Amino acid sequence: MDRHIVKIAIVGPESTGKSAMSAYLAKHYQTVWVPEFARGYCEALTAECTWQDEINMFYGQLALENELLPQANKLLICDTTFITIKIWSDEMFGQAPPEVLELLPRHKYDFYLLLNIDLPWQDDPLRNFPTKREHFMQVWHQELQVLKANYVVISGIGQPRYDAAVNAIDGFLKI
Repeated sequence: MDRHIVKIAIVGPESTGKSAMSAYLAKHYQTVWVPEFARGYCEALTAECTWQDEINMFYGQLALENELLPQANKLLICDTTFITIKIWSDEMFGQAPPEVLELLPRHKYDFYLLLNIDLPWQDDPLRNFPTKREHFMQVWHQELQVLKANYVVISGIGQPRYDAAVNAIDGFLKI
């Protein structure tokens, strides 16, 4: 029996609480969440990230999502998507891998929560652009608009931020 799983993507610039939000939403909706593959991958790197690393992260994110999809309970919460690979590749290398560009318009998520940059910056060895948060927020808006994605911006700090995300998802599910 084929069952439709609603895919919710939690996206946004660095240090906007995507992982914490994903874990919270998965617990709230009693489902699984797909962690960001790139985080573990980059933690294991012993040199600067290369073009091939970006491609590897693209395939790793897809594989992880496909692996966890059967475990989802009506919703699959995705801590980022491979749009991040496009955005990072554009920034670091001036272009994105063809594999990413080819699949991007076809690999759909039902609803996106774009987390706002109103949280304080949290330093982390894998974060690179504390002074470019506004820039990346605009890039995220542009990328989601190009995809004609159904998305809302989630703002606030602490529980109000989580409540806004739940309200947005609940509102979307009633459509």
